[in-house]
Amino acid sequence: MAQASFHSKHFLSDKVEHFTESVIREMTRQAMHYGAVNLAQGFPDFPAPAEIKRAAQEAIAEDVNQYAITWGAKSLRVAIARKMREWRGIDIDSETEVVVCCGSTEAMIATLLAICNSGDQVIVFEPFYENYGPDAVLSGAKPRFVSLRPPQMPDGEWSFDEQELRAAFQSNGSGSKTKAIIVNTPNNPTGKVFNRKELELIRDLCVEHNVLAITDEIYEHIVYDGSVHISLATLDGMRDRTITINGLSKSYSVTGWRVGWAIAPPAITDAIRKVHDFLTVGAPAPLQEAGAVALNLPASYYRELADRYRNRRDQLMPALEKAGFRCYRPRGAYYVMTEISAFGFANDVEFAAHLVKEVGIACVPGSSFYKHAKDGSQQVRFAFCKKPETLDEAGRKLEKLKRG
Repeated sequence: MAQASFHSKHFLSDKVEHFTESVIREMTRQAMHYGAVNLAQGFPDFPAPAEIKRAAQEAIAEDVNQYAITWGAKSLRVAIARKMREWRGIDIDSETEVVVCCGSTEAMIATLLAICNSGDQVIVFEPFYENYGPDAVLSGAKPRFVSLRPPQMPDGEWSFDEQELRAAFQSNGSGSKTKAIIVNTPNNPTGKVFNRKELELIRDLCVEHNVLAITDEIYEHIVYDGSVHISLATLDGMRDRTITINGLSKSYSVTGWRVGWAIAPPAITDAIRKVHDFLTVGAPAPLQEAGAVALNLPASYYRELADRYRNRRDQLMPALEKAGFRCYRPRGAYYVMTEISAFGFANDVEFAAHLVKEVGIACVPGSSFYKHAKDGSQQVRFAFCKKPETLDEAGRKLEKLKRG
């Protein structure tokens, strides 16, 4: 019998043709390969708080090592509800409105899989965190991008055009219906913190067009310069049409723990729980117990957290500017987007390759945050969630960088 020819493409989903592997994680691999300072991926290189590490150790020692309830250990869900009440003024039911997932990353894809039908449209602001586009595609939806425009003045804000946003809520002419909008505030990669007026416009459009809002609030406590984080769910009319996503990774410096959650009205929560159950079963049980301890840290912890990151921002940005970068000052999160035209490289990918190989610093090419690579071809992103001595080392290496 003749052997059938093997065509690998025949066995693959068409969905995977629409995106690549994570560029951010690839740049971490490049940093390791070249022994470079990793200012690419957003994970701290300093220890997590001692009390939450101790809580994880104690949970393991007490044999909290088997499955938790699929949708989250009760202690953590209660802590999430308490924190939402104290910090955002929202009363949620920990039994019916919370799903604990394997990080906010899983919470996002589980949410989109739970609410989207084939051909639904999901609005995404760009530049965007690189998971959002692939998440929409994997859920069968079509991402519709709305531009965040960089500031013209050094201390200006990233902004969007109201008419462009309004147009995105309309049908695209092929019968697709807008199901949801993803709002990431504070924003990765830009550091933008959406203000009340912007969020009220988004609220008005969601109500008018009967659209859900999915808010990624993983950086909620990392804000600077008087900026205030506002949860979209707190606005009138949004309590029952918002899915709020958050997690332990950024506020508590435990990106490897993979504990996050989604908060939503009961019917949507029930759907997310079904998807989550068959995606991952449940998040790590002992780390959920430690998460309950983390969410009970005092308000002073969060003030000090923001102060430390502001100091790191203000340490890195002058070194970048001295080297020739144009920096867009972030108001939140722990990244700074920069413009690289002074160095004379054809594009961001070539520049990032040079920076990691020849200078010894890893960054993220800006094109990975855009639908069309050309839109980010003269931008790169740096993460400053690092020890001061790491940022000092990066500053010394930047002195080797030559302008074009």
